[in-house]
Amino acid sequence: METKLKQKELHTHVKTKFFMSADKKVKIKKVLSYTAFVAPAALFFIMIQIIPFLMGVYYSFTSWNGVSSAVEWIGLENYKTIFTGDPEFYNSFMFTAKFMLVSVLLTNVIGFGLALLLNEALKTRNILRTVFFMPNVIGGLLLGFIWQFIFTKGFASVGNLTDIPFFKLPWLGNEQTAFWGIVIVFCWQMSGYMMVIFIAALQGIDNSLLEAAKMDGAKGWTLLTKIIIPLILPSFTICLFLTISMAFKIYDLNISLTGGGPFNSTQSIAINIYQEAFHNNNYGLGTAKSILFFIAVSAFTTFQVMLTKKREVEA
Repeated sequence: METKLKQKELHTHVKTKFFMSADKKVKIKKVLSYTAFVAPAALFFIMIQIIPFLMGVYYSFTSWNGVSSAVEWIGLENYKTIFTGDPEFYNSFMFTAKFMLVSVLLTNVIGFGLALLLNEALKTRNILRTVFFMPNVIGGLLLGFIWQFIFTKGFASVGNLTDIPFFKLPWLGNEQTAFWGIVIVFCWQMSGYMMVIFIAALQGIDNSLLEAAKMDGAKGWTLLTKIIIPLILPSFTICLFLTISMAFKIYDLNISLTGGGPFNSTQSIAINIYQEAFHNNNYGLGTAKSILFFIAVSAFTTFQVMLTKKREVEA
């Protein structure tokens, strides 16, 4: 009897050990498969993003021309220079902030308006969606040079033929019109992209909700503000985040349209950083500016996402 009990216990122990080892094998396989998929991406992210960023933080505390091997540690001197003796950086930041506020508002309003229009049962809606999205496919530099020709040659020709004052303005020749010229091109490029996101959100709304609201008497503006917009607030969060970050980081359109001129009046922060690092050969100061720029953009976009996410929850 005792022998049978011992054999039974041994069998149970062996069985348990077998299943435990099988469980371990499954877990190891899962870990290996996850690692195989994630590790290459994580490695490249660390090499391309994290390490250069940390090196940039280090160089922001140094005096270096970006070429020689002599790197001098100077502590917070670069940051002191930025805050006390660099009015150009302040002016470029103010221009970029002003440009961001105006262009983000206009781009999202135009994109949302196009989405509402092209979400209707129009025969040409697919063609129109493609047409409005196409500017986003064109590279920023190429787009800037195309619009530079339009502003300087096309508008001038139309103005001479029609005598309309709008086309006779020096669009890239002074501070005010150059600012609006960049805003026009940015909105023209980005509105189609925002339109696609808004259309996807509008198509996700349950039609029964809209029909019930209409039966209850909701029409036009009330239907839009009380039903449609609250239901697609997540798309507004995405579009605002994208347009804010893109407007803050504008470089290619700016450099190809105005080059920061006239007299640096339309110089974005990205151009200011580039010129400081590579034209003035002051890599340390340029890197310090880029770190401050990174902090400003991160803070602004984080605040925007938190604010709009809170509105989503309330809605």
